Amino acid sequence: MNVRIFFDPVSTELTASELLDPFLFFHSISTYTQTFPEIHDIDIAIIGISESGGTLTNKGVEKAADAVRKKLYRLKKGTGSYRIADLGNIRQGVTTEESYLRIKEVVEYLLQINVVPVLLGGSHDIDLAQFWAYQGSEQFISVLTVDSFMDMQAATDDMSKHHTHRMLVHEPNYLFNYSHLAYQSFLTDSETINVLEKLYFESYRIGQLKENISEMEPVIRSADMMSFDITAIRASDAPGNAAAQPFGLSGEEACQLCWYAGINTKLTSLGIYEYNPEYDERGITASVVATMIWYFIEGYYHRKPEESFDSKHFMRYIVPLPGEPHQLTFYKHLSTEKWWMEVPYPSYKKQLARNSIVPCAYTDYVTANKGELPYRWINTHAKLI
Repeated sequence: MNVRIFFDPVSTELTASELLDPFLFFHSISTYTQTFPEIHDIDIAIIGISESGGTLTNKGVEKAADAVRKKLYRLKKGTGSYRIADLGNIRQGVTTEESYLRIKEVVEYLLQINVVPVLLGGSHDIDLAQFWAYQGSEQFISVLTVDSFMDMQAATDDMSKHHTHRMLVHEPNYLFNYSHLAYQSFLTDSETINVLEKLYFESYRIGQLKENISEMEPVIRSADMMSFDITAIRASDAPGNAAAQPFGLSGEEACQLCWYAGINTKLTSLGIYEYNPEYDERGITASVVATMIWYFIEGYYHRKPEESFDSKHFMRYIVPLPGEPHQLTFYKHLSTEKWWMEVPYPSYKKQLARNSIVPCAYTDYVTANKGELPYRWINTHAKLI
């Protein structure tokens, strides 16, 4: 497939002669200015989104990618042997839906050749195209969203406030799990939370995340794709958004979440949306987003190969319980100290007589030792029924 036909090259103004330092990020990647990069030789593809038709309230997000590039190119190269390309900006379609399909086609192809796309710019509804790209894989996937809002309004012309609803009701259904981080209670109606709970999906308030951000690592480790709305970051750190909020993640916390996403060997795409340069005084938000991408890449090049749970690198713990099930099995990686737990398929599913091993936290192990079933176990088991 020739994906080049969908892209406009990066402006030469962004690759000016002032970028002389050979240790800059810019000099460690291939950038589409005149010659399109060879995408079969890369690990990560940076893709600018020039579509804003999905939002009625944050026009200007189509300019985000170039504003972030100005900051990203000037960062220092991180560790690892970079195999990264900036493919430029996907051309806007005649309609927003046509833009979705273009993005979906590009992302789908990159996933097929094991390239991780990093989508940059546009309104949050672009994650629909990111999600649709997984349909051809014929596998159930887990989606992670970071956003102050839930974006589940059922009847609205503003797609940036409706896209999550479309994702949850999409047919055919290949969504195994949906997790939402950093929502703010005073911006979210209780009925939306109830819907997610009935579907056994996960949602975490900003307060829960700030209390112990490391507890979010297992949530992120479960995800196949990550969709990050800049409104999740507080206005003092990321003013570049029409809906910027006084409360939210710090820039450092946003980078921490992107690091977790980067080291997740299961995660195969990242989208960062809703950044609007028109609201971004002195380019503060552009710097934050550029650093988030830097940390994601840094995490990616610290990924460890997946290992068998029967290997010597894992310690197995069996915790007896007073009720049903009679025991839970946990695994701890001896070097990374990451935890997993077994969740058995229901006994009546004879043809599926196996266990699902899912990421968890040390706190889940502690809960089991108190004789209680961890919340993650209950949710996962319910989805397997």
